[in-house]
Amino acid sequence: MILSNYFKFLSHQLKGWPQQNYYLFYFSLGCQVMTLVSAPITALSILTFIGTTLGVLCVLAINAAKSVNGLLGVISAACFIVVGFSAKNYLSIGEQLAYVVTLDIPVLLSANWNVNMVSKIRKFTGKTWVVAIAATLVVYAISGYLIGALTDDPRPWVDAISFAICLTAGVICFLRYNNQYFWWIASGLAQMVLWFISFRQGSATLAMFINSSIYLINDILAFTVSPWYNKHERARLMAEEQAASDAASVDATHNQAFELNH
Repeated sequence: MILSNYFKFLSHQLKGWPQQNYYLFYFSLGCQVMTLVSAPITALSILTFIGTTLGVLCVLAINAAKSVNGLLGVISAACFIVVGFSAKNYLSIGEQLAYVVTLDIPVLLSANWNVNMVSKIRKFTGKTWVVAIAATLVVYAISGYLIGALTDDPRPWVDAISFAICLTAGVICFLRYNNQYFWWIASGLAQMVLWFISFRQGSATLAMFINSSIYLINDILAFTVSPWYNKHERARLMAEEQAASDAASVDATHNQAFELNH
């Protein structure tokens, strides 16, 4: 019964997204399939394909304020960790672990986080802006120095800026601030640079660059149709979640009455 209810929850979380999100996913899937079949298919390229496909679904779920990103994020992160290690982009591994810690595990473990999340969206204050920017710069300086000094990462400072922005964005997202998308756009640009350089140097496939570009499109899209910014979409989802909650309460009452009568 518990497993059945969980699958119903996942199914519900994949519905009700803005139509543009679905279009972007299918566009991304087509690009990744073409990239996969245009080069020799290896275990790493298949793992990259799985990771990028689930990763796009994950960021689209966040865009739609749906908490299914927890499960999708954990699986895609596992794939990206292997890809990052093979490319010697070691901080991209830290980036994925940061996502798991700040976005995926809390979503999977916290029942409260999953309940009508769209109603809990908030905005930065002036002080929060300063703290977030300062935190990004501090993480960038420390991680760039350490990864360059302690590993053979060939792109330590490019790797570091992507890691710093993504780590901060993950924390901002978990705290439900819509300002996260300024960081996500910056992270998309940083990751595109990182994976393009990696591709040109023979350390990665083009799939990771395409994946980063899809992330960037998703982040720009968020400012138009996502409930994080679109008030009409937010109101629609709040009404939808309330209706689902009311229906679940009615079902629970009926089940309880049935059990008492039998």
